[in-house]
Amino acid sequence: MLSDPKYKKLFEVMNSESIECTIVGPSGDMQYLIGFNPGGCERFQALFILADGRHFYVSNVLYYEDMRNALGDDTKFYLWKDNEGWFDCIKQAFSDYKLDNKKIAVSNSVRAVDLVDMQNLFSANFINGNDMLENYRAVKTWDNIESMREAAYLADKVMEDLTQYIKPGITEKDIQDKIIKLFSDKGADGISFTPIVASGPNNSRPHYVDNSRVITGKDIIVLDFGCKVNGYCSDTSRTFFVGGITEKEKKIYDIVKEAYQVAADFAKEGVKACEVDKKARDIIEAAGFGENFLNRTGHGIGYDVHEAPYINGNNSQILEKGMAFSIEPGIYFAGEVGMRIEDIVIINEEGKGETINHFTKDYIIL
Repeated sequence: MLSDPKYKKLFEVMNSESIECTIVGPSGDMQYLIGFNPGGCERFQALFILADGRHFYVSNVLYYEDMRNALGDDTKFYLWKDNEGWFDCIKQAFSDYKLDNKKIAVSNSVRAVDLVDMQNLFSANFINGNDMLENYRAVKTWDNIESMREAAYLADKVMEDLTQYIKPGITEKDIQDKIIKLFSDKGADGISFTPIVASGPNNSRPHYVDNSRVITGKDIIVLDFGCKVNGYCSDTSRTFFVGGITEKEKKIYDIVKEAYQVAADFAKEGVKACEVDKKARDIIEAAGFGENFLNRTGHGIGYDVHEAPYINGNNSQILEKGMAFSIEPGIYFAGEVGMRIEDIVIINEEGKGETINHFTKDYIIL
């Protein structure tokens, strides 16, 4: 199962850093590695990958059939039942594979409480393996990129449909529900995260989670949503203006738009993620709104909506062909107003940055 060429890089890194085993819980990492993600659960389960190519899986019996179908009959399973707990099960696995006292990388998909239990059970040197795993899958295949193009296309079409749907009198939840239905109607595999519909003063909160406000005339609405195609995510944001736009609002929006375009145009093979962040940040800071740019410029995207490479000022990771990430500058005034533009950029086969969303970034006045 783990002899596929895509594991070669992972094994090389593990061996170069003397990592005997990597533990991966249900997550985008697992989806990438075995083509299946059983989803989160309070019952411990994880894939254990050894540096020599062997692997085994620890699971509650409830998930055995699903995981056997995903991993194949050559996988060794260590199964436990609810009335037994998983400690004896994992003790046997560590004994069989002689993992105690070894260096073991752990994905952040393993719950902290489960990691603490393992630390209490064993003398192994457990280390943070998240960066290793995220960077391992940061470069997508061109087939993966095609799935992301399709997901971006569907997001663009939903955004277009919303221009005909949004009006005063409906609620943020009405719009949220409409987004989900539109993606379903258009054939998406599902949404990549709960859509954000932030109207009025709510749009000053970049990750607004409520949805009860009624849309009124002269509202500004920030929309942020995406879908999945073949497991790969899209993520896009636009700022809509209901009933018109003031000169002050145009000024702020134009700065955000310029910051997006400058950063997206700069992104290419060989530049650092932090340099892309700086391009967007410099535009907003020069306009006097640096303190109002609250977030990083972007994040990688793939099986997870947030993954490597992270486009922030601290990340010196070099961009490579096949990487995909968001560019999403924004300006926010607490309790008053916020504006954001977000699309996905890939580093294409020519090594150039390419925006794969195509919905307009001009003023959208409803």
